[in-house]
Amino acid sequence: MKEKMKRIIDSFHYYNSSDMAFQTFGLSKEIEYDALVVAPSYTPYKLKMDKYCRVTTLREGTYTAGYLVEKDGMKIAWIKIGSSDANCIDHIAVCAELNFKKMVFIGAVGALKDSFNLGDICTPEYSISGGYANTYLKESIKDYVPFEKVTPDMEYVHHVISIGKENGHVIRKASVFCTASIALEYYHLDEIKEFHTDLIEMETSSFYLMADLLEVPGIALLVVSDNSATGAALVGRTEEEQKRYEEGRSNVLPDLILAVARDN
Repeated sequence: MKEKMKRIIDSFHYYNSSDMAFQTFGLSKEIEYDALVVAPSYTPYKLKMDKYCRVTTLREGTYTAGYLVEKDGMKIAWIKIGSSDANCIDHIAVCAELNFKKMVFIGAVGALKDSFNLGDICTPEYSISGGYANTYLKESIKDYVPFEKVTPDMEYVHHVISIGKENGHVIRKASVFCTASIALEYYHLDEIKEFHTDLIEMETSSFYLMADLLEVPGIALLVVSDNSATGAALVGRTEEEQKRYEEGRSNVLPDLILAVARDN
């Protein structure tokens, strides 16, 4: 990890107890995990991974939970967190001292253009931060950069896209706007669309900044859950829309998580 991340951890420890990943998620520093999955709201059970993996619930809190997913010798640390950029930063920071080879962010994403269908699996080519939480990763909280653009390691992104292709899945590159509010994004939708991004969600800009600080490969895999351009709603999908979404979320996404974790 970068020296800055070490300073962040040291300051975190100074005012808090040690071994926070174990206390929060039940995850052990003694285990080498093939991947850390970071998932706002999604659990391995929700993605039905317990049908073909051994899933152990390690710790469940009011808003968070930790799981161990095992298959064919692989060990995947899985943290369920709350939505938002701040939750993403905080809980990855809690897990920073764990030993994992890569990070995988999974979540739902809304489409802003009619070329995206429910159930499509996408990954950011860049994310625009519409919130403030990322400023806390800077040296000064006065160094706020409005609508900062965050670009992932595209070499690794292309590598994961090729992994998807080898396993029979299409992963679409797309630009993402990271909103600070779901309810209020609709009120500001015309302004958000002026950024000309393809998709909208909450956490990927923060996820990639944390992956950079930790110096581990990171990939965000997003399943399209709604589309404001076509009228496909987040709440109140048709039967056909729900079927397509479930295929992406419960079949394609788990297969990709295992394929990425398996890759060395």
